Amino acid sequence: MSEPQSLALLDHLALLQDPRLDRQKRHHLVDILFIAICAVISGANDFVAMEKFGKTKRAWLEKFLALPNGIPSHDTFGRVFALLDPEQLLRGFLAWVETLRQATQGQFVGLDGKTLRASLDAAAARNPLHVVSAWASANRLVLGQVAVDQKSNEITAIPQLLEMLELQGAIVTIDAMGCQKTIAATIQDQGADYVLTVKGNQDHLEEDILAHFAALDQGEVRARGRSVSEQREQGHGRQEYRRCEAVPVPKTLRARGAWPGLQSIARVTRVYTEKGTEKSEVRYFISSLKAEASLLAQAIRSHWGIENGLHWVLDMYFAEDRSRARTLHAAANLAQVRRWVVSLLRQDTKLEGSIEKKRLQAAWNDKNLEILLGLC
Repeated sequence: MSEPQSLALLDHLALLQDPRLDRQKRHHLVDILFIAICAVISGANDFVAMEKFGKTKRAWLEKFLALPNGIPSHDTFGRVFALLDPEQLLRGFLAWVETLRQATQGQFVGLDGKTLRASLDAAAARNPLHVVSAWASANRLVLGQVAVDQKSNEITAIPQLLEMLELQGAIVTIDAMGCQKTIAATIQDQGADYVLTVKGNQDHLEEDILAHFAALDQGEVRARGRSVSEQREQGHGRQEYRRCEAVPVPKTLRARGAWPGLQSIARVTRVYTEKGTEKSEVRYFISSLKAEASLLAQAIRSHWGIENGLHWVLDMYFAEDRSRARTLHAAANLAQVRRWVVSLLRQDTKLEGSIEKKRLQAAWNDKNLEILLGLC
């Protein structure tokens, strides 16, 4: 067998600490994780498929790995993923992200959570895992994640995630769950701006914003500093109209001084026709940005991209919502690998087609897999 080739991804994985006892280490940790990542790139969504991928691709894998005891079994994959500290795997992921990321100045970074419904373990009284991810919309890259055991803990997960990220100059968008004064302060301390969705989870905030825009509509107050941006889109049998109105923070907004850096409030009206039915919705936001409706509209629009660019992809192509991995850290670590792979596939510019098509090409042709791994 020839000497294995060097690969940057292996360097990041080699920094991880092996959680197993020495007598249980028939396979190198790096080998197990590298096979798992390559398998997921190539269409595997569970541990059994990882083993089958490894056995099928053993000759190719030996270009990079020693494989002293052959290919690990699906039980070995499952045991290692259950034992491995998710923070260890995340640090390896973040080290890899640093080699890809661009400057954050003016970049939109959306934070949003997703529940892995099939990870619910009623017998063990364990809630389904909830993963909060940071998504850079411009280059469609997952910047990091924090996993918690229920959605209500998202409030504590968001500050942890923010502390991991380099956000200088970025514009951070978060749904209503993250509309908290401490979260706004953390974002400002990181040298970034925020756009936060407003709902009724803060005393008087939504009430005062609604009242101010109602007064503007009725001409009861002057529209000083108001900015308006409108967009129309049509395609795939759907028409959509969006109107963003932004104004400086009014004096009638109670506790406005408690929100660090707060400069503007915004109202976004969305009217769309889908399959002949007209629907509409109105959302409200607060921001540390000035009342520039076009910029705020871009930030808000970019946040909606998390659902299609990440969450929908994870469920449709990676079967995340059906994954039944539950033991210890298995669900969190698998979620991290999926996001790692989505980022890898999103960064690729050499293979043509969707995420699904790129995975198929990687499975069919070793050269394509090497392209995705940065070897070509």
